[in-house]
Amino acid sequence: MPQTMAGVISSVLHPVAPNCVCSKPRSKITVVGTGAVGMAAAFAIMMKELANEIALVDVMVDKVRGEVMDMQEGQQFLNNCRIVGGADYALSAGSDIIIITAGARQQPGESRLNLVQRNVDIYKKLIPQLAKHSPEAVLLVVSNPVDIITYVTWKLSGFPRNRVIGSGTVLDSARFRFFLGQRFGVDPSSVHGMVIGEHGDSSVAIWSKVTVGGCNLSSINPAIGTDKDPENFGQIHKDVIASAYEIIKAKGYTAWAIGVSCWRICDVILNNKCAILPLTTSVKGLHGITHDAFLSLPCVVGAEGISQVVNIVLDDSEVSALQKSAQVLSETTDGVNW
Repeated sequence: MPQTMAGVISSVLHPVAPNCVCSKPRSKITVVGTGAVGMAAAFAIMMKELANEIALVDVMVDKVRGEVMDMQEGQQFLNNCRIVGGADYALSAGSDIIIITAGARQQPGESRLNLVQRNVDIYKKLIPQLAKHSPEAVLLVVSNPVDIITYVTWKLSGFPRNRVIGSGTVLDSARFRFFLGQRFGVDPSSVHGMVIGEHGDSSVAIWSKVTVGGCNLSSINPAIGTDKDPENFGQIHKDVIASAYEIIKAKGYTAWAIGVSCWRICDVILNNKCAILPLTTSVKGLHGITHDAFLSLPCVVGAEGISQVVNIVLDDSEVSALQKSAQVLSETTDGVNW
């Protein structure tokens, strides 16, 4: 006669420390939103074996259930990582990092303020729940418009500024180095350059600091990146801005690059690498900005989120562009009904 399940388990395993819970994660990352971006981030984190537990949270119960099953089965080929998911925010409890990809999509002809207001209404319910279950987590916002949504998340969470960050221009900067590498015919890792400010059309390429193999390009071509540049390097920044639109036109959405970017940010946080990344943070009091706005600047990132902002020296045109972005974002958030 076959034994009961409990009998089989007790026959196989002899308890030594009965209260030991082997499934308790050493590191846990929650992804809120199981759309293309959320799942690309979760997949990258799983493949790089960064977390011991990944929680997927989404109001679309069937969708998240299917994604969890798919990842659980694929995870068998990797080191152990617990995959859980559902619509209950309690699943996010005890997270080290919460990646937020959920939010309302912009409708044709919809103003930025109206889109932000709809997201605020969603986040009023979402963010307090996440903060309640993981009061020590770092919140990583990816939802667009990411700079404004990061500000909204900070306002609603009650978290200190260092633990509410946005993916910002980390991907814009990667694209910038990639296109420069192509232009020079060198590996992008040999190119040092950064895009700061607002993620998107009004981003600011810091041409004054771009180096290739240690050579500062602006010292060779003072007009580089401007309308007066005879070599038209400014087209590279335009290509950076157009890249997402081109991908969306071709396949309908962007996912893989931002997903890997999320892994990189999480890796720096969980392993306390104190690496410098251009991420969305509070910029009030920096570069002459008086508005309470969030934009991307080079930040020192580690276990507590953003510990420091690098006081990068900008030229006058770069400062002016940064201040203009801050003013536009501040005007948008000033119109929000909290």
